Amino acid sequence: MFRLIWKTLKWSLIGLVTLAILLLAPVAYIEFGCRQDTSNSTYSPIITDAEFQRNEAATFLTYPEWHIVHAYDNYAKVISTGDPHDFQFLKSIAGFWSSACRLTKLADSYGGADQQTRGMIYVIGVSFTVEFGTKALYEETIGRLFTMLRGGKHSALDIASAEMAADYATFLQQIPWYKYDFPTDRALLAKRSDGSLRDRERKFALGTEFGAKTSYAKIIAQAVAATKQATLTIRSVVTNISAEQLAEINDITVIQSMDNGILIETPATVPLPVFWKKSRAWAAE
Repeated sequence: MFRLIWKTLKWSLIGLVTLAILLLAPVAYIEFGCRQDTSNSTYSPIITDAEFQRNEAATFLTYPEWHIVHAYDNYAKVISTGDPHDFQFLKSIAGFWSSACRLTKLADSYGGADQQTRGMIYVIGVSFTVEFGTKALYEETIGRLFTMLRGGKHSALDIASAEMAADYATFLQQIPWYKYDFPTDRALLAKRSDGSLRDRERKFALGTEFGAKTSYAKIIAQAVAATKQATLTIRSVVTNISAEQLAEINDITVIQSMDNGILIETPATVPLPVFWKKSRAWAAE
């Protein structure tokens, strides 16, 4: 018995270490294989006010975040007419890390992104890899089997899950993922299910996913709350438009004219209550 327990623990540990190495391998590759010398950079920020300053290098590294947003949007479109196993999960994961590599090199030519920005990219990249990797493993095996048993017609929860995925993808365009109401979607699974074999499988798979995301979201929200709050407004320099035209646009405040453009201030995000009411209208149907 002791030998069996030891063998189980040993192989479990080996498995966890192997998984950790695989997940951190892209991070190590970017840090050591996608960096350039920043000493020759001639970058000089246009906005000099430290409160509103954002290094151009950090701006380049916002694209990998948007890669994830678009991945969810593409996933929602795929399952609206097809099935989850039709989506290219692994290609999407590879796209994230390859874009992060190229843009890290580009960011270095503009002085380099700070460690906090790079660390944030690595955290969301590993999380994205775990999520889509797990979904790929499940949907290509058990999920595919249940679609074969279901037949060609989508079940009630196939349709509902596509709506939820589209809602989530839209939500991510304006608001951090951890503020999404996963418990509501989890509760809707029972409400929308017709009791078919496929729906019972979808209820289990998606319910497990939403439950895990709910727990993880609470951890991330607590971590964010312990850090400096995000700026509620941002400043930008725009060209090829007059200050008078800008002043006529809602939510734009003209700060001043500069030699290289016009400095404006805008809200950083859409207010959550307004956006949430719009994005989740389908749930009441």
